[in-house]
Amino acid sequence: MDLNWIWKSILIVFGGTLLLRIAGRKSISQMTLAQTVIMIGIGSLLIQPLAGKSIWTTLGVGTTLVITLVVMEYAQLKIDSVEKFITGKSKIIIENGTIHEKNLRKLRFTIDQLEMKLRQLNISSIHDVKWATLEPNGQIGYELKTEAQPVTKKEFQQLQQDVQSILLLLNPQAKPETYTDTSENKHDIFSEVATKSHKKSPPKYLQ
Repeated sequence: MDLNWIWKSILIVFGGTLLLRIAGRKSISQMTLAQTVIMIGIGSLLIQPLAGKSIWTTLGVGTTLVITLVVMEYAQLKIDSVEKFITGKSKIIIENGTIHEKNLRKLRFTIDQLEMKLRQLNISSIHDVKWATLEPNGQIGYELKTEAQPVTKKEFQQLQQDVQSILLLLNPQAKPETYTDTSENKHDIFSEVATKSHKKSPPKYLQ
C-alpha cells in the first residue's frame, strides 16, 4: 500500500502555510484582483501532488507565483500607473448626501448593495454622509457630515469645562467639579499586543 500521500499531505500544509504567510495576511475582502487570482492558483496547485503530480514542481510553481505577487506589489509602490492598472482607484459614490449614480453604474454597484454596506457601518441615512468612496478592495470609506458625527471625548470634556465656567459665573461660591480620566487604569487589550504580555494573567487553561 502506497503511503506517500501521508508525508505529501504534511509537506503541503507546511509549504502552503509558508507561501501564504509570505504572500500576506489580508483577508479575501481586502485583496486586490491580482492577489485573489494568485491565492486561487496556489490553492488549486496545493492539492495536485495528492493526485499524482510532483510535489516539488507544485511547490516550485507556488513559489514562483508568490515571487510574482511580491514583484507586482513593489512595482505598485514605485509606479502609479501600475498601481492604477492592477489595483484600481477609489471612486466617489456619495457626495454631500447625494448618490453618484453614474459611478455606481460604472462599478455595477446597486443601491441595495450600497445601503447594505452603509447599514454594516451603522449609518442609518444617506443624507448624513458627506463623502463615501468605494475602495479597490470592495470596502466603503466614508465621512459623516459635521452635524451627524458622534461627539468625541475631547469635545465632551471641553463641553464640561464650558458648563463649569458658566456655573461658576452664576454662582462663584460653587466648587468646580473635576473630571477624572480612568482610562489608564482600565484593562487595555491593545497594549498587550505591544508589550507582548498580559496585564492581568488569564486562567492557565485559556493561555
